Amino acid sequence: MDTTAADPFATLHLEHSSTVDRVAEELRRAIFDGELESGTPLREVALAGSLQVSRPTVREALGVLVSEGLVTREPNRGVSVATPDPESIHDVCRARVVLEIAGVRSWPDAAEPLRQAVRDALAAFAAAAGGTGTGSSYQDLNERHLAFHLSLVGLVGSPRLQAMAMALYAELRLALAQVDRARQNAPDQAGSHTLLVRLLESGDVEATVAELERHLAGAEVAILERLALPE
Repeated sequence: MDTTAADPFATLHLEHSSTVDRVAEELRRAIFDGELESGTPLREVALAGSLQVSRPTVREALGVLVSEGLVTREPNRGVSVATPDPESIHDVCRARVVLEIAGVRSWPDAAEPLRQAVRDALAAFAAAAGGTGTGSSYQDLNERHLAFHLSLVGLVGSPRLQAMAMALYAELRLALAQVDRARQNAPDQAGSHTLLVRLLESGDVEATVAELERHLAGAEVAILERLALPE
């Protein structure tokens, strides 16, 4: 018997999917806001009870966060908030320097829409930085911060390089969020990014490269110090 004919809506699962999305979003927010620190076990039963949803919904939401690298699932140990690995962080930071400098050096020949994307990303980050403590979440701040750096890579005009950068930033976002929370200097960070764009607009590419190298080196040191790991 064709069950679709009997119930044309049998394959629709919007309510379930929406619940999974909401659970994933709430856990994501708690991780970025520091309510769930690295290493915190994420027990399905406890989460289901707290959020008043089913265990399968929690399990599916955790799977989403595993795919994003925000939580890890280990055999016989369950799921926990991810702990950034120092060697991986160091390698990611080295790789991002190469990609972002390539973007900065492409500024003179970049198409105007790509240049405007950098300006727009800066404006969005500055708005989030100015709103910390008054409504903007650390998740918003983190996303807009990394979006600015991604826009620099975008100046090259290569979708493949942008995809590479997105993969790198996915590994970096949790550690960067921890630093942003600890330092609470988002306006200063926005100022540093504004300086980068002003240097680009002035046409002094080499000065921009030097400032970007300084900025990224400082970011790596801050992350490793926050993780209490040797540089």
